[in-house]
Amino acid sequence: MHCLLFPGQGVQRRGMGAELFGRFPEATALADEVLGYSIEQLCTRDPDRRLRDTRHAQPAVFFVNALLGQQQLTEHPGRYRYFAGHSLGEYNALVAGGVLDLATGLRLVKRRAELMAEITGGGMSAVQGVPAAFVRRALAETGLGKVFVANLNADTQTTIAGDRAEIAVAAKAIGALPGARVTPINVSGPFHTPLMDPAAQRFRAVLAEYRFAEPHTPVVSSITGELFDPASGPDLLARQLSAPVEWTRAVLALRAAGVTDFDEVNGQTLSSLVRGITGRWVR
Repeated sequence: MHCLLFPGQGVQRRGMGAELFGRFPEATALADEVLGYSIEQLCTRDPDRRLRDTRHAQPAVFFVNALLGQQQLTEHPGRYRYFAGHSLGEYNALVAGGVLDLATGLRLVKRRAELMAEITGGGMSAVQGVPAAFVRRALAETGLGKVFVANLNADTQTTIAGDRAEIAVAAKAIGALPGARVTPINVSGPFHTPLMDPAAQRFRAVLAEYRFAEPHTPVVSSITGELFDPASGPDLLARQLSAPVEWTRAVLALRAAGVTDFDEVNGQTLSSLVRGITGRWVR
């Protein structure tokens, strides 16, 4: 049984999707209309280096993911029994699963990116080599109140996020753990932490105006690790801004459902994480 995976922010790069825009002219024109600028120019040339900006990076990743997903579904009809996406990528999973249409997904992602970009002064760092429980213990021992585990990506790979100054202190404490490697991530906000609550509350009001359809193909939530429930859509997607990404739980749920093969669009970031998930360290 196959599942198609969609990555989130971080996979953006100049030149992505160059071969796709001409193949999907109607979708590309729709994106230009929704966004108010040329998505092809942004992705392929990025003349003003806007792909580093959350406000532009998220719509760009979402749209290229969407085109790649459509291409994959066309080439392999009936192959995928489940969809899942990491954070931003979950919007692509919802489009692929029939919960949202492309235009709605793009409008929501555009507003999501704008609200997230308003929360500044934060940072994120990737932690590899130790389980999340060790990371949490190290954070507790430092007494820092504005640093949190933000992504639970694999058995021994997590992400911490929070106040920029406290992140630097936390990185030193966690880096002292045997086998730990801490790498800063080039973002401006404390994504997936309680510090994003103001953006999450504003986005909840936006989401309440949209309808979430019943999926024709199941989507597993990256926040709960359970099947996405359209009735809870506004709450789940609002929580996504300020709650940890439970990628390990999502992958374990997919395996428990019978998924044996994972395909991915736009790189191999998630495929690499999937290989590092056994469930040994799940709390």
